[in-house]
Amino acid sequence: MKPTIALTVAALLLTTAAPLSAETLRWARSGDALTLDPHSQNEGPTHTIRHQMYEPLVIRDVSGAFEAALATDWAPKDDDPNVWVFNLREGVKFHDGADFTSEDVVFSFERAKQPNSDMKELIGSITEVRAAGDYSVEIVTDGPNPILPSNLTNLFIMDKDWTEANNAVNVQDFEGGEITFATTNVNGTGPFVLTSREPDVKTVMTRNESYWGRDQFPMEVSEIIYTPIQNAATRVAAMLSGEIDFLQDMPVQDLERVNAADGLVVKQAPQNRVIFFGMNQGADDIEADNIDGANPLADVRVRKAMSMAINRDAIRQVVMRGQSAPAGMIAPPFVNGWTAEMDAESSTDIEKAKALMAEAGYADGFSIRLDCPNDRYINDEGICQAAVGMLGQIGVTVNLDAKPKAQHFPLITDGKTDFYMLGWGVPTYDSEYVFNFLVHSREAEIGTWNGTGYANADLDAMIKSLASNTDLDARNADIAKIWRVVQDEQLYIPVHHQVLNWGMSERVGIEVDPEDQPKVKYFTMQ
Repeated sequence: MKPTIALTVAALLLTTAAPLSAETLRWARSGDALTLDPHSQNEGPTHTIRHQMYEPLVIRDVSGAFEAALATDWAPKDDDPNVWVFNLREGVKFHDGADFTSEDVVFSFERAKQPNSDMKELIGSITEVRAAGDYSVEIVTDGPNPILPSNLTNLFIMDKDWTEANNAVNVQDFEGGEITFATTNVNGTGPFVLTSREPDVKTVMTRNESYWGRDQFPMEVSEIIYTPIQNAATRVAAMLSGEIDFLQDMPVQDLERVNAADGLVVKQAPQNRVIFFGMNQGADDIEADNIDGANPLADVRVRKAMSMAINRDAIRQVVMRGQSAPAGMIAPPFVNGWTAEMDAESSTDIEKAKALMAEAGYADGFSIRLDCPNDRYINDEGICQAAVGMLGQIGVTVNLDAKPKAQHFPLITDGKTDFYMLGWGVPTYDSEYVFNFLVHSREAEIGTWNGTGYANADLDAMIKSLASNTDLDARNADIAKIWRVVQDEQLYIPVHHQVLNWGMSERVGIEVDPEDQPKVKYFTMQ
């Protein structure tokens, strides 16, 4: 099948490449946005596509510093520390020409708190959003929240009237397979307008000539043609042949070849993302193993043994060709709460791992299914394949089931996997984001990506307190305590921190964003 797929994608690219002007950016990566609904999925590539068309109140630049977007300034209210005031940009138009006002902000925040929203954890501390005039909003939190703006960089603002007119007020039920008007249509305030959308095939966007930042940013790209190409060899072939100008998800085995090619360059930077394995340790029995009436993953000795079996240096050298940094915790070094000491705690020790397995009563091992994506992270399936062999050394027989991210992620959020790969970026640059999604026990509005089944009421209370603790020293001390529990309980098996490699034509000017979220309004084109 692979040659057929490659030819099909190449043919698609060739049909669009020839007549394009120099201002067209032909962009590819391994996977597509899961949906265009602004609040349905909190997933990196999905946010990246939406950032071209929708906007939040605040964003981060490539250095990680805050930058004004639809809000021009923001600060806690002088007489009430529980209230943040955001002053909004005036004169902004949605793509259909409607005016942007505070009414749209209030509506969007209320929508983002719906049960189907994957953004609700980010704004869980918010109790009310109210308009304070057409161009000012007050965001009320349950206690002072010193890092609230950090949670808003991917919280996109929709046009209230447009959403209501198109019956899209309810957030898409992505896991249930629902398709709504907002999943394939866009009316944002962003620098590009949606022209056409064929999910998993091609998305075309054209420059918004009425964009409020038209004269503030380079805005040299007049058209974006975005093509997801799952096959790594096909992506590289398209880059080398000149059929695409900009490539994310560069295969690590082809970096030198692309960088050495005339007219092409590879730019590199550490990514704000860590890759790890999750284990269902909360169930009394699990379905994906061959042990009846027991759950081997519920024993911390088994979890530690499995972590010790993973040779992160070998994965870095062989699978990743040096393009990763072995990890000992599920937070990237960019994040407040990360420490070099904890990040060095994962080590490979096969003999000790075997001893722990025997101590736990599994000297003969067990078998289990590993669910893995094959189009989301750099060499994701290759990492899983390597882990299969490594875990086999301690008697854990792993049956690998790799599938596209659109099918993989619902296994985690719906609690239908017992052993799985996941990657996590931290756009807030703070550990609270990790804890809210991955450590807090799963509830209606928090812990939605915690597929481990782990629940600790005392830890939950400490995590929730982080949102309103203005004593930063005390807050950081609590973060350290939470991490100690995560580490000691081996909630996850950290693998590595990703390194980003962007391939591009020499005529494309952009620096690597550690969030892996290129914003095309910054691109220059020669």
